[in-house]
Amino acid sequence: MKISIIGSGYVGTTIAACLADIGHDVINVEIDEEIVESINAGDAPIHEPGLQERIAEHAGSRLQATTDYDAVCETDVTFLCLPTPQADDGSLDLAIMEAASESLGETLADKSDDHLVVVKSTVLPGTTEEVVAPTVTEAAETQIGDGVEFAMNPEFLRMSTAVADFLEPDKVVFGTTDDSAAATLRELYAPILEREETDLVETDVREAELIKYANNAFLASKVSLVNELGNISKEYGADAYKVLEAVGLDDRVSERFMRSGLGWGGSCFPKDVNALRAGAREQGYEPDLLDAVVAVNDKQPRRLVDALDEHVPLEGARIAVLGLSFKPDTDDIRKSRALDVTESLRAKGATVVAYDPVAMDNVRERYPDLEYAETAESALEDADGAVLATDWEEFDDLSFDGMARRVVVDGRRVDVDTHGLEVYEGLTW
Repeated sequence: MKISIIGSGYVGTTIAACLADIGHDVINVEIDEEIVESINAGDAPIHEPGLQERIAEHAGSRLQATTDYDAVCETDVTFLCLPTPQADDGSLDLAIMEAASESLGETLADKSDDHLVVVKSTVLPGTTEEVVAPTVTEAAETQIGDGVEFAMNPEFLRMSTAVADFLEPDKVVFGTTDDSAAATLRELYAPILEREETDLVETDVREAELIKYANNAFLASKVSLVNELGNISKEYGADAYKVLEAVGLDDRVSERFMRSGLGWGGSCFPKDVNALRAGAREQGYEPDLLDAVVAVNDKQPRRLVDALDEHVPLEGARIAVLGLSFKPDTDDIRKSRALDVTESLRAKGATVVAYDPVAMDNVRERYPDLEYAETAESALEDADGAVLATDWEEFDDLSFDGMARRVVVDGRRVDVDTHGLEVYEGLTW
């Protein structure tokens, strides 16, 4: 099948490479010429395990990138994989989605064959039917169903496991109002749907839009509850990990997402939970539980800094922050709890020296005046204290011998050797 993908960000680039990998001809339409050149040269524009190999293999054959919307006319299906940034009130800014929808419609006006437009971006219920579809059809000078159909196909990609999440998912969700659209999506996803472990969920469009938010809100709530229980465990002098390991054996709960610590960050949970809160308020409902979920999450970085402050007076201290990305195996720093820790340390008068295996270039753009180290050991050299803010595997073998004071506060339960440390304290254990 011939597929076009508008947007080559994290989601668009990943699904383009994966769809090419399962045999489709894919073209990315992207306004950023550097990203287009990177993909066409066989280079992944983002750090994601398994992505580079697939782009390198398929670039120039089943995978191409362009800045020209006219390429859409050569395809059967278009996925909209566009950013929907968060406004100040937590709601979604749909300006990019609307502009791309208008450009897509103007292009489809010149196409005689049927075309399926699939919204992949995370949007609140009603967006596909009330914003995207009218914008596309008005620009195309046609009607919904008159050659152009619409569907919602939410993504459930996690940073650092996105390729596996797409190719081997727990579920695939199709939101459609037309049998032919559903049939097209089943054909497109056929190699993935053949897996016995993958469930196909077919719903109306609005249900499909809401499933993504409900999914992330549930997981974010679970993490915040786990962190609340971790904080309580710490107050009792108990190890939260031992407590929650036992709780996770209950099949009503499961062991997934039971790691208490600094909390959730990244591009999805914060934006999706805040958008759902804002959307609920627009509908006249006060989302008290989700407000509490966010409040608990926002406390965790401050708790870590306070824990370090009990052992090391932070005014004038040199503190190593190890890990800057919001989770290991990605260079994404959006809403990273590690950066919240860094800002809190600096606010208390500490000098921060930071290290991350892959995310430092991204952090430098935001914090050019921060001191950066080339290795974790050099960050620890002469430090008065250290915090473990991202659980990169390479931190398991750290040596703390070069520290001025061997004081470590761990926010992620990193498997470090604590022998020889003056102080080792876990955030919730």
